[in-house]
Amino acid sequence: MANTQALCTSFKTEILSGIHAFGTTVIRAGTGADTLKAALYLASATVNAATTAYSASGEVSGTNYSAGGVTITNATAPTFSGTTAYWTPSASFSYTNVTLATAFDAVLVYNSTQSNKSVSVHTFGSQTITAGTFTLTMPTNDSTNALIRIA
Repeated sequence: MANTQALCTSFKTEILSGIHAFGTTVIRAGTGADTLKAALYLASATVNAATTAYSASGEVSGTNYSAGGVTITNATAPTFSGTTAYWTPSASFSYTNVTLATAFDAVLVYNSTQSNKSVSVHTFGSQTITAGTFTLTMPTNDSTNALIRIA
């Protein structure tokens, strides 16, 4: 088992169906932007391109970590440059005052408004943390570095 970084395959189909609304303003039936979340996964889990929805299976657990992870701050509208569309959350993902004693190495971004449908998996070096804040710093929001890029 291993976590693999990828844009989830189901997400690619769902964006063509208009299911996800990442924008800061949305025209779709007069609703607001969807709520996105970020959940951490154990190094022994298997989240990858085939992941279709958030699941607690393989998710970290520990002191002050809530199942389902944290809500993503989304004040950045998707945009494009040339032929690449891109989006990065407007703030880093922070899990504060947590103790996560079992090694973890991935975060699943998912859409909690849309039945917890998966968006992407991002991997990093294996981590543990004791009574501290774990922060995933977001990359520059441009066509080369953004968290999500579709070319």
